[in-house]
Amino acid sequence: MTMLNVQGEMLKAQGNAQDEMLKAQDNARDEMMNDQSAERAPSAELKAIVEALIFASPEPLTPRMLFKLLADEPKEDVSAAIQALKNDYDARPGLQFVEVAGGYQIVTRPELHEWVRRLFHERSTQKLTVQSLETLAVIAYKQPITALEIGEIRGVNTSGVLATLLERHLVKIVGRKNVVGRPFLYATTKEFLIRFGLNDLGDLPKIEDMAEALGFDPPARLIEQTPAEEMLPLEEEPDESGKVETVEEVEK
Repeated sequence: MTMLNVQGEMLKAQGNAQDEMLKAQDNARDEMMNDQSAERAPSAELKAIVEALIFASPEPLTPRMLFKLLADEPKEDVSAAIQALKNDYDARPGLQFVEVAGGYQIVTRPELHEWVRRLFHERSTQKLTVQSLETLAVIAYKQPITALEIGEIRGVNTSGVLATLLERHLVKIVGRKNVVGRPFLYATTKEFLIRFGLNDLGDLPKIEDMAEALGFDPPARLIEQTPAEEMLPLEEEPDESGKVETVEEVEK
């Protein structure tokens, strides 16, 4: 074997050794990153507990409540479990993980609504009328607002419709307007956010879009901008037992 051949073999062996070293370093780095990812990933048990709590809750479960219920777990792990569930439900065909009214819910997908409605067919009789939807839209976009102002925008008396919306817990009395007579001011509730799949009022669509989706023509005055009202707190009156009870009646 010539000197050149020997040198070539030595260089080749040296190159192979360097390749093996680099490969070993890459493998070690990958293993370390996988170990770190495994440490950050929530345990299957914690994820299952978070899923069960959200599913069983009758209303959206807030992060604050989850942290309180799982006080023994680091908040970072609970947050990681929530995120992992979100990712899992992205691939679920029938259910989805949503953020609504400041919390989390596991619900059926909107495109399956008609099928689910068949299961609860009796609830179809409880649908809101067009008048109720229109009044609800006025309150949602103009809140806080008085019954008189709602009537002026819609052009009709709204006392009966307001009673229905209060009964359904879609609106509530939040105070009194600081004018003569101090009429009640109405605003939407958490139940309103849940019913319409909104996380907060900032998620409200344009007035025209909501009116089209709900099937009514929005009154012209509903589209006008209204300055914020000066509001007085609700008076609280003691009942016969001496407890304080908030007045919640519809203006006549």
